[in-house]
Amino acid sequence: MKDILEFINQISSLSIDANEDFLEALEIKTYPKGTFILKADQVCRNYYFIKSGLTKSHFYKEEKEFIMTFFKEKMMFTEISSYLTEKPSRYMITALEETTVCCISKKDVMELCKKHHPIEALFSKMFSFATLNMMKRISEMLEENGTDRYNNFIRENNELLQRISLGDLANYLGITQVTLSRIRAAK
Repeated sequence: MKDILEFINQISSLSIDANEDFLEALEIKTYPKGTFILKADQVCRNYYFIKSGLTKSHFYKEEKEFIMTFFKEKMMFTEISSYLTEKPSRYMITALEETTVCCISKKDVMELCKKHHPIEALFSKMFSFATLNMMKRISEMLEENGTDRYNNFIRENNELLQRISLGDLANYLGITQVTLSRIRAAK
């Protein structure tokens, strides 16, 4: 549990009591490769911290898969729109490897936020980071070509290349596998 405390205390410094209460609210779950952490049409009721493994957030439209992002070790995430609105998600979160997470329910988060102001600040900052990351992703998809998106991915997530399929990488970049092969061959 040390890794999650290090992560959250980098964002918002918590007291010993707040750390203890936060840890007490966590539940550890393991998802085998290929299983859903969140299915489309489910309400996302948890925040997750990845202890080990890798996931993707994705959806399908007209039988084509669109990958929004990948979540790896030492990342905390949720499906933000469903979590905040308590409405069914159109997105799925799938384990790409056996993935162990610490999860905390929205109910527990709300109770902890009432009890500990630094935990409220933590989640406020995490919502802000999620918004910034979403805006960066939208900007990248609208303003950059496939080669630039590939180069950005390599620069920011090079260690994931051995862990994700070329199909998933192409779907994340918004290009075909043929285009991805051409981009990689030009390197």
